[in-house]
Amino acid sequence: MQPTKIAQLQQALTERAQQHLLRTPQTLQQYSGRLVQIAERNYLNFCGNDYLGLASAPQVLQAYADGALKYGAGSSGSPLVTGQHQIHQQLTEQLSDWLGVERALLFSSGFAANHAMLTTLADKQDTLLLDKLSHASLIDGALHSNASFKRFSHNDTAALAQLLAKHNAAMVVTEGVFSMDGDSPDLTSMLALCNKHSAMLLLDDAHGIGVLGPQGEGSAAAQGVSNNQLLCTMANFGKALGVAGAFVAGSKTVIDYLEQFARHYVYSTALSPALCAAVLKSIGLCRVEHWRRDKLQSNIALFRQLADDLPLLPSQTAIQVVVLGSSERALAVSQQLKTAGIWLSAIRPPTVAKGSARLRITLSTQHTEQDIQLLVQQLRQWL
Repeated sequence: MQPTKIAQLQQALTERAQQHLLRTPQTLQQYSGRLVQIAERNYLNFCGNDYLGLASAPQVLQAYADGALKYGAGSSGSPLVTGQHQIHQQLTEQLSDWLGVERALLFSSGFAANHAMLTTLADKQDTLLLDKLSHASLIDGALHSNASFKRFSHNDTAALAQLLAKHNAAMVVTEGVFSMDGDSPDLTSMLALCNKHSAMLLLDDAHGIGVLGPQGEGSAAAQGVSNNQLLCTMANFGKALGVAGAFVAGSKTVIDYLEQFARHYVYSTALSPALCAAVLKSIGLCRVEHWRRDKLQSNIALFRQLADDLPLLPSQTAIQVVVLGSSERALAVSQQLKTAGIWLSAIRPPTVAKGSARLRITLSTQHTEQDIQLLVQQLRQWL
């Protein structure tokens, strides 16, 4: 590598550090859901996405171990060559039954699934209309697609209606639960607008799957919208389901098309069969153990009640947000919380807009009332 390139890279790193935007990875020594151990100290974990506590559920861990013994640790190839195992088929069938769709396709990550969904399904004649706060994977997918690309104000159906009136062959993209704000769109109204303008609706439900809906089917089910009314739904297994990987679900035609033309799928090694066994067990528990969602909703309500005097964004989901503005302030409050034994990382640009650095609090089924009371007490003290 040329010395000038090295100097450019180092300059960029230095500038990011000076702006208080440098990210520092932390190594977990132990994870038990509500607690994480870092540098020999235990912290209450309020910034993970294990909303239902399934990442450490004994049944899921056992399924993972049994799956490795039965199917092997790795898939050994891409799904269309040698990587498709019986357990992959079982998982996609379970997903189809759970969500009420014809087919599902597995991907290595939510980022890969979103990128594949937009770059493969959107063509030159299409216009992608994305919510202003769409995840980076959706933005990158839109930018790398052959379609034109517009953004509408966050959860603003009036702004969306104006764009739909101007663009034919539109594909509207939104999220079931927005990862940095914790709020949700009105999917019923958006679907009505799409039907009126002959547009299609695509849903990223990474933070809704497992948590919302009668059996955790996600945001659409929670709002009375059938997944069959959407062009397709993306969600992943690494948040409420507690494992890893992702899927895109929809009609047979849409999923058959992705299977043939989505480069992220065709040219990637298939998911670990052992991992798929764990996901199968996780989905099974999610569907029948309603107490997990009930406890999570109870914890959300308790937090909102105790923190009603704090500057929270409006959210009724597991993601609760305090916007602090500057990255310096967000980092300072995060550090103060760590001294009290609470792990709550500061979220800073470019993940969020400049001037909107924040504490992104995530609640879990595993948190106790005492955990939430301590968190609110410490937030009130340092805010």
